[in-house]
Amino acid sequence: MAIFVLIPGGWHGGWAFAGFAATLRRHGHDVYTPTLSGLDEGSRQSPGGINLETHISDVQELLTVEDLYEVVLCAHSYGGMVATGVADRACERIAALVYLDAFVPEDGQSWWDLAGDGYRRLALDRSRRDGIGVTPPDGLDRRCAPHPIAAFLQEIWLSGREQSVPRRLFVYASDWEATPFTEQYERFRDDPAWEVHSIACGHDIVRHAPDEILAILQRLAAAL
Repeated sequence: MAIFVLIPGGWHGGWAFAGFAATLRRHGHDVYTPTLSGLDEGSRQSPGGINLETHISDVQELLTVEDLYEVVLCAHSYGGMVATGVADRACERIAALVYLDAFVPEDGQSWWDLAGDGYRRLALDRSRRDGIGVTPPDGLDRRCAPHPIAAFLQEIWLSGREQSVPRRLFVYASDWEATPFTEQYERFRDDPAWEVHSIACGHDIVRHAPDEILAILQRLAAAL
């Protein structure tokens, strides 16, 4: 049995992992699916006071309140920014980091730095309404909420402690044209500190390839 904390990507809440979390629980694992500040469906919390550090604190508080250790932090997309910050601040609680087509920042980098020109244009265009929240791209689930633009812009502050996490996995979704993750995949696949997988599917990797992700996480859990 393992303890999984699943961190959603931009615009999404913990509901995005509901079906997959249920599958993990059926296999005997403990699973937490937090919704980051300002991203609840119908949230009345203004995104104006929320940044990346807020989201890191959200997950760190969950680990503290639930007294969780030997955690597998499993993050999708923007959630990789959050998972990296949590691992730096609470590395003693983390057994493994799993990046599911997710950003892996270095000290001083932001989502804005890593996302590429297309997503930077999207963030600008979709924040024009109030200059605070980035409205969800077309075609996403109706439950998606405006993402605080400060969370996309803020640089991450890392001490290097996140690199002491014993296991680090990167799962690359290779079958979508706009991916900003190719450079990370090519860098990590030759790095012995990383376990790297490539799956021919779209960016919503848990929805498109749940069986493959489950198999990867099951093998990881068995090895912890």
